Amino acid sequence: MTRTALVVTAFFLAVALLPWTTRAAEQPPNTLTPKEKQAGWRLLFDGKTTKGWRGYNMDKMPPGWKVIDGALVRVSGGAGGKGAGGGDDIITVDQFDNFELRLEWKVTAGGNSGVLYRCVEGARTSWHVAPEMQVLDNKPHKTRKGSQLAGALYDLYAPSKDVTKPAGQWNAARVVANGAKVEHWLNGVRLLEYDLDSDDWKQRIANSKFRNLRGFAKARKGHICLQDHTKRLEYRNIKIRPIK
Repeated sequence: MTRTALVVTAFFLAVALLPWTTRAAEQPPNTLTPKEKQAGWRLLFDGKTTKGWRGYNMDKMPPGWKVIDGALVRVSGGAGGKGAGGGDDIITVDQFDNFELRLEWKVTAGGNSGVLYRCVEGARTSWHVAPEMQVLDNKPHKTRKGSQLAGALYDLYAPSKDVTKPAGQWNAARVVANGAKVEHWLNGVRLLEYDLDSDDWKQRIANSKFRNLRGFAKARKGHICLQDHTKRLEYRNIKIRPIK
């Protein structure tokens, strides 16, 4: 075999093996690398238990959430309809003020949920007090306005584009909250940013369904909340890094 043939053969062999080597190098779900630990990241979900979580306005986890195959899964909604779905929103035991939050979410066809932050208790439901990054299978919801699509600050700021993956695939979300300034990212794309102290924010609140909710988005420190809504919801790789 000539030298050229050997080089070509080696090239195609490397390409054939690439998916396997890449997969082997991937970080396992619900873990932190040494660099992440050094940077101050901490896991909010260990992939095995619901430790560190409880129901909103509850002292324990609601029964509709289970840990399945390394994911925190909403398998059924709570009774009473107090929330957007069944009233079984869950929150972190700990509270956070300035932070970078990363997580992955997956929904079934038509699925709907939300990631709320700086959430305080005492309201009838979590969305009455906390801003929400929308979680949604966009495809069946073509008539929704932009501010109600995946990645949006629900009902207030629309994402710049639709970068969601199809139902049944994992989406990587990121929220950066530092003082009054907040950013939403999805699958590596910054979708929006807003300022809680801006005139634009005040005007949007005045024209929204939140205008009569005096406690909405007032807290600068609170829980991370996962919303109980419709169908099956899955979350994993939930991690947070305080911003000082």
